[in-house]
Amino acid sequence: MIVFPDCKINLGLKIIQKRSDGYHEIETIFYPLPLTDSLEIIENKHPGRYPHFPFFSSGLPIAGNTSSNLCVKAYRLLKHDFPHIPSVQIHLHKVIPSGAGLGGGSADGAFTLKVLNQLFKLGLSTQQLLTYAAELGSDCPFFIINKPCFAKGRGEILEEITIDLTSYKFVIVNPGIHVDTGRAFLNIIPEQPDRSLKEIIRSPVERWKDDLTNDFEKIIFAQHQEIVAVKDDLYLKGAIYASMSGSGSTVFGIFPKDKSLSFSYPANYFVKELHS
Repeated sequence: MIVFPDCKINLGLKIIQKRSDGYHEIETIFYPLPLTDSLEIIENKHPGRYPHFPFFSSGLPIAGNTSSNLCVKAYRLLKHDFPHIPSVQIHLHKVIPSGAGLGGGSADGAFTLKVLNQLFKLGLSTQQLLTYAAELGSDCPFFIINKPCFAKGRGEILEEITIDLTSYKFVIVNPGIHVDTGRAFLNIIPEQPDRSLKEIIRSPVERWKDDLTNDFEKIIFAQHQEIVAVKDDLYLKGAIYASMSGSGSTVFGIFPKDKSLSFSYPANYFVKELHS
């Protein structure tokens, strides 16, 4: 079975408080965009030929070893509770940059759960898949639902919301900087927001520039002027709203769909124009 895990952006992100378990309470709006990896999972018909877990990757490089990959972790998580799941082969072709605030790895892990559930008829409900996804990572549950959501808690408490951005297009720009999310959280000073993001997001997109913010920008912008320059450039080119996604380093801009755009970023920058 082949599926196409997509990316997400954060329309605003607020760090509200540090929790006793070491995590942070957040508020954010997850919004899916059609930039996708390719994930193929098939039953391993030759376990003797592949005595170890057969995970293959292509496309953009993936940091870390195979055992830390969320696709592999997702398989082992379900295999623990469903021992009858046979050995599988997984091939992941990476298109979504890693460590970029786009949730590509989280999407891959969540989609692996969904594929295994369907492929081997495990009968898991959406709620059960959400529970497994939360064990993989804070962003993973969103990709089980994969529709615009208001998120709380670690990001795993989700509420579907309606946002119509079909009259706009998106430009995402990643300057090739890997941001360590855990380290970024260490420097955050939590603060209760004056207004909920769920309220702000209901206002016209033209007003988001004044009201919709990402708390990580204060930390990451101070360390990486290249990311600041990308956001400034998107506004210079006519973005109605621009922001860093997650803990970065990707910056996205929302533009009128009919606006003609031209960019001249360095060759190592990842730049995509997308329609929701």
